[in-house]
Amino acid sequence: MSLSQFSIIETTLREGEQFCGANFSSQDRVEIARALDQFGVEYIEVTSPCASPQSRQDCQHLAQLGLYAKVMTHIRCHLEDAKVALDTGVNGINLFFGTSSFLRQFGHGKSISQIVDRATEVITFIHDQSPETELRFSTEDSFRSLLPDLLQVYCAIDKLGMVNRFGLADTVGVATPNQVFNLVQTLRQHTNTDIEFHGHNDTGCAIANSYAALEAGATHIDTTVLGIGERNGITPLAGLIARLYTINPEQLQWKYRLPQLLSLHQLVADKVGMAIPANHYIIGSAAFNHKAGVHAKAMLNNPQTYEAIDPSDFGLSRSFLINHKLTGRHAIANRASQLGLDFDPFQIQAITQTIKALADQQPLTLETVDEILRSTFPMQQSHNSA
Repeated sequence: MSLSQFSIIETTLREGEQFCGANFSSQDRVEIARALDQFGVEYIEVTSPCASPQSRQDCQHLAQLGLYAKVMTHIRCHLEDAKVALDTGVNGINLFFGTSSFLRQFGHGKSISQIVDRATEVITFIHDQSPETELRFSTEDSFRSLLPDLLQVYCAIDKLGMVNRFGLADTVGVATPNQVFNLVQTLRQHTNTDIEFHGHNDTGCAIANSYAALEAGATHIDTTVLGIGERNGITPLAGLIARLYTINPEQLQWKYRLPQLLSLHQLVADKVGMAIPANHYIIGSAAFNHKAGVHAKAMLNNPQTYEAIDPSDFGLSRSFLINHKLTGRHAIANRASQLGLDFDPFQIQAITQTIKALADQQPLTLETVDEILRSTFPMQQSHNSA
């Protein structure tokens, strides 16, 4: 898999708006769009202009910002929605239609042949009105749809020759990586268009499913900052970046401005009123913290021993936690060196045991450990003088 052959469709401003804590203002949308563009995502998907009067104005405004990223909007496969979307001047339109038995029975009530007819009408209209507009057609709830139904829809639309990309949506997050790989591969064998994957994270498989889609030949992956979205959200941007970094870090650095990942997440976290989880991929506060003594020793010798991702590529740094009972003498020696204190190995071992014993009795702060080191150092100087 070549990373140069895939693109991120960043949908914080569409899927992310469906997150329970999201209520973006017009200015919020502009700030987030610019931050996403600066990071380097290829596409920015925004809420349907039919959602509300303000959504329509914002969609039009975002399309006129002059971003490097293509601005797409996500609409129902309705002729009236298509007319409104075209009027906003967006670079592309993402259409969707539910194909599972659940959505056909309890949602729109259309048969597979009616879905094909409706999609053909809307796609043909958009293409005739604006041939340069990029078009994606996605089935909704793809992984609870029957394969013959999916292929009937996709193959019929593929014959039109008007769609740039087909979408596969794991709408309720039930797919496994194997299922995603197989369906993407099957669609690749039956059609000639690019393939986009949209994976919800209800069962915690969104990142793995997105990567499986890429391995099978998908060309576009949907993400949101912090993974926010409907219910448990979708593939998190930082999580996908982390997964891909381990495959080809140099190519990923070429595609995206990795040091801006943290500020982008801080911006969105502030807008939705949530803290960045400490264990979030790459940019969480614990991402490059090392605690266990054996880890610290190996890390000081070679950081790759316990790090698959280099924090410096993201403008970040690693740290060694030493104020606990799991600490080791190598981490203590490293901290002493940072403080300009020079102990021999026997003294470091004794100090380490003192810290471990104290940590067994009470919580310790880094300041307490530093004080132990500093208070011991004059004793060492006195001993050496004698």
